[in-house]
Amino acid sequence: MKILARVLATWFYCGYAPVAPGTAGSAAAILIAWVLHSYAAQPAIAFGLFGAALAIPGIWAATVTAREIHAKDPGIVVVDEVVGQWITLAGATALNWHSWLLAFALFRIFDIWKPPPIRRVERLPAGTGIVLDDALAGAYGAVILYLLGRFNFY
Repeated sequence: MKILARVLATWFYCGYAPVAPGTAGSAAAILIAWVLHSYAAQPAIAFGLFGAALAIPGIWAATVTAREIHAKDPGIVVVDEVVGQWITLAGATALNWHSWLLAFALFRIFDIWKPPPIRRVERLPAGTGIVLDDALAGAYGAVILYLLGRFNFY
C-alpha cells in the first residue's frame, strides 16, 4: 500500500520534478483536464467533481507518504496541486486557451500566497492539511476564474 500511496501522492512521480514539483503537478493536472475535455467532452464543472473525488484518496496518500519520509508537507507530494487545480477549473465559464492559462496562474498564485484562511487550514494534521489548503486555494481560484469569465475576460 505504501507504493500505491507514493504513486498517488507524487501524482505518478510528477512530485520528483527537480525544479518546482508543485508547478509540475499543476501542469500535469491541466494537461489531463485538457485531454479529458478535448477527447471525452468533459465540461468544466466535471473537474471540480474530479478534484473533490480525488481529495479523500489524496489525503490518505499524502498522510502515508509524509509519515513514511518524516516530513510535515513534503515537496514530492503534489496530489494536492491536482485537487486544487481541478477545483479551479470548475469555475471556468468556457474552456479555451485563455481559461486554461488563467486557471493555472490563479491556482498557483493562491497556492503560493495562501490568503486567509488557507494558512490556517494548512495547519490541520497530516494529509488533511496538505490537501485541504490546496482545495481551498482552488476554490478561491474558481471564484475569480468564474468572475473573469462572466465579465468576458476570456
